[in-house]
Amino acid sequence: MAATLSVSLSLDPKHNNWCYLYPNTTHFKPHQALPVYLHKPDRHTFKSFFSHSHSHSSSSPSPTVPNSYLEDPLRTGRFLSNQELEKLKFLENFGYFQELTTGSMWVRVMMPEEMDGTVGLLAESFVESMLLPAGYVSLLKFLVKQYLVERRAVMPHAVTLIGFYRGEEEEEELAGTVEVCFDKMGASTSPPTPTPPKNSPYVCNMTVKKQLRRRGIGWHLLKASEELISQMNSSKEVYLHCRMVDAAPFSMYKKAGYEVVKTDSILVYLLLQRRKHLMCKKLPVLKKPSELYLSNTEEERPL
Repeated sequence: MAATLSVSLSLDPKHNNWCYLYPNTTHFKPHQALPVYLHKPDRHTFKSFFSHSHSHSSSSPSPTVPNSYLEDPLRTGRFLSNQELEKLKFLENFGYFQELTTGSMWVRVMMPEEMDGTVGLLAESFVESMLLPAGYVSLLKFLVKQYLVERRAVMPHAVTLIGFYRGEEEEEELAGTVEVCFDKMGASTSPPTPTPPKNSPYVCNMTVKKQLRRRGIGWHLLKASEELISQMNSSKEVYLHCRMVDAAPFSMYKKAGYEVVKTDSILVYLLLQRRKHLMCKKLPVLKKPSELYLSNTEEERPL
């Protein structure tokens, strides 16, 4: 049997917690999956993910990383080309680490066993931002999980990243998440307006845990997304949306080098939506993987 979900959901966040989730029709057919089996890698620490990232300290403690997501049950249900397999292997080894003034954080691809934690983070964020009763969390968790399952099915053309934060003398915790679409095959069939180019990288569904905001976590989720795009995609133009009323995120995006290329018309109010900016940044060609961020790592960031 095929479980079919047809949802049109526009989530309109406030404050420093901004996300856009637009699930579309999902046809999830496990019995049609065509699995790709690769060798099972040894368990290793997150430090092995830092080969593409900048770190201020090599002595920072590191959490263990779950087994390869290439073996997880949420397979794509399609044959993968050699190029796609190489990209999947690259995603598995991608990591971004950064020392902050209040602790440290690292960003990597979400593993299947971490989906429920990510779902909870997004659902709680949406309920808060839309001023909904807490009882809506369960419903939103169902919708968000269906959406994440759908997005995992298009890997390596899109990916969900998660960020972990460790304060001084504290254990690491899930701090935020962001989604990155690399090309047309990973683009949503129902993107928010103004519509970004489907074949260009696109950053969306970014959120930071409420208790951990204003520590630079949002800034480095964005930086990790840009670094991954620089290494995964030949196109150096990356797009994102920002609501006109969200002053703090807009300021952060401007500081990061994004410029407004188009803005919603006032007609979106008829759809009970906030007006949004479509913003774009041209990423420089990097000589070194983390060259883009070396000049900004010590600055205090608002999110």
